[in-house]
Amino acid sequence: MAQGRKYQSRENRARVRDLLMREWDPIGVFGVREAADEYDSYVGEVYVMLMDQRSSTEAIATYLFDIAINRMGLTAHAELTERSARTAAALVALRPEFETH
Repeated sequence: MAQGRKYQSRENRARVRDLLMREWDPIGVFGVREAADEYDSYVGEVYVMLMDQRSSTEAIATYLFDIAINRMGLTAHAELTERSARTAAALVALRPEFETH
């Protein structure tokens, strides 16, 4: 049974990865095959925030925005704020589905 949950966690994390690439994508690499793993280093923390810490949409949005500004060196702008918020809301919307697996 634990192995099944571990697999599901991997599957859920893959969905988080896909969502970060499709919806958040602050550097615009969606569709670039060589950059498919660009946001992988953030998936684990986002998943922990989502499932273990039960973080709010706002907390996840703040984390995503902070990554873009402080780790990627992007300039803060309204579109980045909106994209981070929209992605965080989509992630939180997945939580009930992730809990049933």
